[in-house]
Amino acid sequence: MLCVPLTNETRGMVGVDEIRLMKESAVLINVGRGPLVREDTLLEALRHRWIAGAGLDVFEKEPLAADHPFYNLDNVILSPHVAGVTPYYWDRMAKLFVENFKRFVAGEELAQTVDKERGY
Repeated sequence: MLCVPLTNETRGMVGVDEIRLMKESAVLINVGRGPLVREDTLLEALRHRWIAGAGLDVFEKEPLAADHPFYNLDNVILSPHVAGVTPYYWDRMAKLFVENFKRFVAGEELAQTVDKERGY
């Protein structure tokens, strides 16, 4: 399961070598960022059953094109980049907004900010 940020170090981190190390019964799940996985390699792996399947919430290009080959594979489950949305998502988002608004008004550092040096 991939749920890491997209940085220079993680872009393309799953290619043919990594997929070939997986068991044939493995299912690759990507809820991080699409470019973490070499999509052409994953497509080949799924077509040839190098791995059992994939669950994909993110893609190299979003939205996924209507004619993308992933739609024709019986060993792929696709979702439209919504893996982060849970029953508690909106409540948590509202609380974080209120907390950060209070911090902003008080001149304090905001919570959960992006570290531009790290890339996430």
